Amino acid sequence: MNTTKLSLLLEQYKIDYTKSEKKLYEYVINNFEKVMYHSLTELAEICQVGEATILRFCRKLGYEGYQDFKLAVAQDLSTVTKNSGDETYVEKIKNNMIEAIADTYNIIDLNTLEDVIDKINLSNDVVVYGIGLSGIVALDMKSRFLRIGKNISVVTDPHFQMMRSCSTNKDTVIIAISLSGSTKDIVDAVKVAKNNGAFVMAITSHIKSPLTKYSDLVLLTSGKENPLDSGSLVAKISQIFVIDLICTGVTMKNYENAKKFKAMTAEAVSNKLY
Repeated sequence: MNTTKLSLLLEQYKIDYTKSEKKLYEYVINNFEKVMYHSLTELAEICQVGEATILRFCRKLGYEGYQDFKLAVAQDLSTVTKNSGDETYVEKIKNNMIEAIADTYNIIDLNTLEDVIDKINLSNDVVVYGIGLSGIVALDMKSRFLRIGKNISVVTDPHFQMMRSCSTNKDTVIIAISLSGSTKDIVDAVKVAKNNGAFVMAITSHIKSPLTKYSDLVLLTSGKENPLDSGSLVAKISQIFVIDLICTGVTMKNYENAKKFKAMTAEAVSNKLY
């Protein structure tokens, strides 16, 4: 990765920019804080250039790709951004979590949520993909469903995701969890499943992302990660909130059966406690 400050690199290469790259340059220098959270597709749409143009622009500056470039943006900002006001880090984290849930609540499409719940409820072959902390969120989803008697599969290893996608069909429902929507392993696995006829649902923070191109339904979350703070709980709390909505919705559609299974699972694990 290029270690020269991005702000300096942008000026150093200015004379060599093409017409499309000049559009990128103008937007980036005036919107550093926004660029840090844009997906590749979003930035391309905003600047009205092709995704390939952005990748060439990044490589011209010495970066391997767009994610490498965004990391440089975050590092540049971190050298000039200071904690504002008298807010403690404890208060800041609390407020950020509350804001993430409130913002997600405000952008949830209730019709889409209902469609997701119905699709999961009617399917006997539900597979959830997640990598890293999104994988942990996926496992939490499995735990919630097991307690109400709904069996789903969770695959968190990229190689196994690809293999599982090869055995999907029109009766399979794939739930892909990715905050950025740009995790290549997830997108590659989803593409294979989609080609096999699987129904794909995405839980992501970016409506314009590689993942959503292959998704039949998209549930948006508000949490967006700073590239320097990948995996923060503040970003993941919005995913957990959406998953809670889905699990609760499925439970309500199967209330009596879910109630019975909750009692059974509670009794089954009771001997694990002193």
